[in-house]
Amino acid sequence: MARKARLPELPALGALDRQAGGLALQLTQALRVAIRRGDLRPGEALPSTRMLAQALRLARGTVVEAYDQLVAEGFLEARPGAGTRVAPLPDVPPVTPPVASPAPRLPPAAAALARIAADFRPLPHIPFAISVPLGPTAPDDAWRRLGNRLRARGAAAAAGYGDPQGALELRQAIAEHVRKSRSCRCDAAQVIVTGGTQQGLYLACQVLLGKGQSAWVENPAYGGITSILEQSGHGAVAVRVPVDDEGMVVGAGEQLAPYASAAFVTPSHQYPLGMPLSMTRREALLAWARKAGAWIVEDDYDSELRYSGHPFPAMQGLDPERVVYLGTFSKVLYPSLRLGYLIAPPALVAAFCGARVLMDRSPPGADQHVLAAYIGQGHLERHIRRVRSVYAEQRAQLIALLGQWLPAHLGRLQPSDQGMHLLLWLHPALDDRAVAQRAAAAGVAVRPVSPMFAAGTARPGLVLGFGGFSAHRLQQAARQLAAVIADSARDQAIAAA
Repeated sequence: MARKARLPELPALGALDRQAGGLALQLTQALRVAIRRGDLRPGEALPSTRMLAQALRLARGTVVEAYDQLVAEGFLEARPGAGTRVAPLPDVPPVTPPVASPAPRLPPAAAALARIAADFRPLPHIPFAISVPLGPTAPDDAWRRLGNRLRARGAAAAAGYGDPQGALELRQAIAEHVRKSRSCRCDAAQVIVTGGTQQGLYLACQVLLGKGQSAWVENPAYGGITSILEQSGHGAVAVRVPVDDEGMVVGAGEQLAPYASAAFVTPSHQYPLGMPLSMTRREALLAWARKAGAWIVEDDYDSELRYSGHPFPAMQGLDPERVVYLGTFSKVLYPSLRLGYLIAPPALVAAFCGARVLMDRSPPGADQHVLAAYIGQGHLERHIRRVRSVYAEQRAQLIALLGQWLPAHLGRLQPSDQGMHLLLWLHPALDDRAVAQRAAAAGVAVRPVSPMFAAGTARPGLVLGFGGFSAHRLQQAARQLAAVIADSARDQAIAAA
């Protein structure tokens, strides 16, 4: 294929004062300063006199005069057939920089937001990062074929702005999917396509909470929701409600903040501990919400991946008028897809649409159509069955490996029969942040769990993702992690029980 000639870019020269006259002198000075400042570098090609004259709305003779003057001064060189270029300028002194002014003061939230960025930095795709779709857990060829077919027909490349709620065909597919798989009660008009669960949580905080209002949040909890409430700027207060083997302790929440405006929960698979919210607690939570006039935000985390019995039905189906339901395709397909969904109670649909418009107007269009077809043709359901089978084997393998190599007094696994991660509690004297850093240096990726607790309640532990890795890689990583923990224990002089 023939290569296209690269056209020189027009330099940024600033505005010329047409009222003052002497445009050729002004242009000469502007180019001279640009060269001295380094905006135009030695060897770079300049536009032709015709092109620059058209861009600046000048007579071509004016540009020719400026170029000739700069050639004479040695700033430019003109060669037949090669155009005009910046000449080497070893002896030209640079423009004196302006006197440095004091650096601007960082805004109050800058440091906290920088810490959030560090906490959420993606882990490398090595064990035990969560949600790494490799090999049999990656989307099958049907996804690629559907994408190629839809894009070739133009259906996945709409030219105008999209609906803030998302493509209708995807919303219809989602409504049908959650009706069958999660016992949700909704229609496409209640579905809002999001950029994943994180965006859904942010929208829920914007819509449901005002200044000074409080919201129940599990303790421990996903850092995405606690960070939103701490840094969103609208002054809502996070009330950390403890979690036990049945999930969020509703009675404790009623004592701490009986008239909170909302409760954020992960009832299908509590993050990070892993247990489901019992039916007794679900009923108690709904009873409290009705009494307090509060909303429930249900993050249906890992609901598709239960390995013992059928997944629990969603809370949304128990009270569709009060529950805001959040789901995502990032975990079962691949994280970079960045497509999730929010099911709003009918009374809140317009408010969520308004919040969505202020955030990013509408979700990206192309993959929505591919995903709609993938769901509608039954590929997603088959993919989830395949992933569940693979993850069940990998989960069982990791449990066995840790039991083999990690001494019981240094770590124990939190009981759980769902999801794509396990929680490994560490000996109380160990620092899980330090262990995570040490593991990273050894080529093992884990997240510490202590930052997910409220201040003063933390326990050390590690979140271990097991999905998408071969048996050999899991074996190597488990052995290495056990050695890291043992070394950390020796440094702390932790003796066997």
